[in-house]
Amino acid sequence: MYRILAIGNSFSEDALYFFHQICESGGLENEVINLYVGGCSLERHWRNIESNSREYQYQKNGVRTDRYVSVEEILNEKQYDVIVIQQASGDSGLEDTYEPFLGAILKYLAEHSDAQIYLNQTWAYEKDSSHEHFARYGRDQRQMFCALKNAYENAAQRHGLPLIRSGEVIQAIRETPYFKDGGRCITRDGFHLNYLYGRYAAALTWAKKAAGIDIAASRYIPQVEFMPFEDPDTEIVSEIKKIVCSIG
Repeated sequence: MYRILAIGNSFSEDALYFFHQICESGGLENEVINLYVGGCSLERHWRNIESNSREYQYQKNGVRTDRYVSVEEILNEKQYDVIVIQQASGDSGLEDTYEPFLGAILKYLAEHSDAQIYLNQTWAYEKDSSHEHFARYGRDQRQMFCALKNAYENAAQRHGLPLIRSGEVIQAIRETPYFKDGGRCITRDGFHLNYLYGRYAAALTWAKKAAGIDIAASRYIPQVEFMPFEDPDTEIVSEIKKIVCSIG
């Protein structure tokens, strides 16, 4: 059993929605846990760890539960192969928000787990996003992307962490004809991912990098139970896979 733990927020929730199914279809028995606090930053994660706060909603294999837990509680329950952490989206391009909190979290995890630690690169908002933190980047989509790409790369290099390049994948998908000129949006509200293609792209990126799944050979087609009216376009699915293979 391959186990992955995300200490995250709604962006890790988006990224892990299809992750379990993609890995299963690739022949990997797996369990994926997301510890969710909406908008949670590295600073807040560290404060929660320090206080052993049971603030995190426990999400298993892409499904929300009514259970609330602390990081320590979850690390004591099971051994994980991989633990993924990330910055809050609004802080993602501001390098001075990462430390000392990222370093403190990594030190804590090293003392409590033998898991490989990954850093997940979140994505930039849409050009017309109404998110209040977009103003930190002059409401410029490209500026936000370049800032977060630089901040994540520097953090990963500083701590020797493998980087899951979700933000770069989402940015590349935005530039395809299916989304740039096709009347579609890779997000559903200007910052959270499109329920079908956006979540699929992020999950593929995680599955390739953190679980070693052969994305090119993957036959899993995403389905959203509460969106039966939108069958996935096989051309778009194929294009997303190509992008993930080239970047992720």
